[in-house]
Amino acid sequence: MIHYRILLLAWFVVGAVSPLHAGLLFEDDTPLELVLTGPLWSLVENKEDRNEWPFRLSANGLEIDLQLKARGNSRLRVCSFPPLRFNFKKADTVGTLFEGQDKLKLVTRCRNSRSSEADVLEEYAAYRIFGMLSDVGFRVRLVHITYNDTDGRITDKERTSYGFFIEPLRQLASRNGGRLSEIPAISRNWINEEQAALVYIFQYLIGNTDWSLVTAESEENCCHNIELIKIDSKQFIVPYDFDLAGIVSASYAKPDPSLRIRSVKVRRYRGFCTEPGVLPEALSAITSREDEILGIFADLPFLTEKEKARSIDYLEGFFKKAANGEKLISLFERKCHR
Repeated sequence: MIHYRILLLAWFVVGAVSPLHAGLLFEDDTPLELVLTGPLWSLVENKEDRNEWPFRLSANGLEIDLQLKARGNSRLRVCSFPPLRFNFKKADTVGTLFEGQDKLKLVTRCRNSRSSEADVLEEYAAYRIFGMLSDVGFRVRLVHITYNDTDGRITDKERTSYGFFIEPLRQLASRNGGRLSEIPAISRNWINEEQAALVYIFQYLIGNTDWSLVTAESEENCCHNIELIKIDSKQFIVPYDFDLAGIVSASYAKPDPSLRIRSVKVRRYRGFCTEPGVLPEALSAITSREDEILGIFADLPFLTEKEKARSIDYLEGFFKKAANGEKLISLFERKCHR
């Protein structure tokens, strides 16, 4: 264990990466095996209180004490097993894979079912796709968790599942030399159009309509399922939350009635209008990486070959349309928000 700590610390020093920048946790795509021990049943049964509960995390021979709580908005309401937030003491993480981490979001299965666990893997893949297209995107780390419930109420069938950590927003901003923006609304003129065009087409690729560059009624800051990072003089839009996307198609996923589409699998373009040439360049950047994008799904653990084929087939539907780039760009330009 001592040698492992020294090795991790050496990597950290050689990389000259400050804790605020992305740390070792997000430098690797290998699924991480974790064991969480604590009052899981109490946490889940009292999820709406969002209280923190004491847990112990075991990973790669290391043990770290931390606090765990339920988080989320819509998922907290519809899921029997909520997303979680890890709260570390930074001093306890020095020399470990979690060095520099403070509060980490974990996306988990929504319910105790195979399809719900598959949803986690598919949403993880969606994050990986955008991370492939832009550095100004959330990095993620897949984990396979064994839960030891000290309450003794969780069944053996519920003890293990996949999930993934999401890079903290401040680390994303720092990694890209930017800072967070909390503003009530955004103008097209403030946006970095190249990044925005990638987001618009990416959301269309995965069939996600659950996002907007307009402030949601229940929120004070722009936007819905979009974070804003200011880099130099421009706002970069960063997408997140893809459980309602067609590529995931969670059991509880329904499209917004105002969109008048029958299913979340129906694609709808929702981007702002852009200057000529911006969308074609973004489309080319995405289509040039078709094999890598499809490869993300092909390499996912847990999913059956049939489940992988279904996801790949959905994405290939986009790439078939994109083969006639002029026609697809024309569609985007007709549908864009002016």
